[in-house]
Amino acid sequence: MNPLKPKYYLVEASALPEVFVKVTEAKSLLETGEARTVAEAVERAGLSRSAFYKYKDAIAPFRDLRRDSIMTFHVMLHDKPGMLTSVLSIFTESRANILTINQSIPANGVALVTVSVTAENLIVSSDELLANLRSVPGVVNVDIMAG
Repeated sequence: MNPLKPKYYLVEASALPEVFVKVTEAKSLLETGEARTVAEAVERAGLSRSAFYKYKDAIAPFRDLRRDSIMTFHVMLHDKPGMLTSVLSIFTESRANILTINQSIPANGVALVTVSVTAENLIVSSDELLANLRSVPGVVNVDIMAG
């Protein structure tokens, strides 16, 4: 075994020493801009700066790539007031995190809307989400283009 090659383990957070969980919390505060400085981040996380610097490069949260996948929907809508709001409410109710919304200029009474979401927090399956979108009056067609 190469002693210079790092070795990784996947460990459930509750089994980790508290310091590691606090380091990831402080890193998250810095990455999101909720804390402007390391001093502020470690104070909010309840951690010493020395512990933060000791472990900051050794710990990172695991993200299930399948759950964090980005899904892109193409939705064909009738050009009527409130249609886009009705469609977006379905994404909101499903707890999809909307990343982008692009709407074409309506032609022949319909408009194409492209919505990209992360599926990380979805409380329904992608099939259920599609069915819910298709059930909105005024939705002509819905397809998942990616994800």
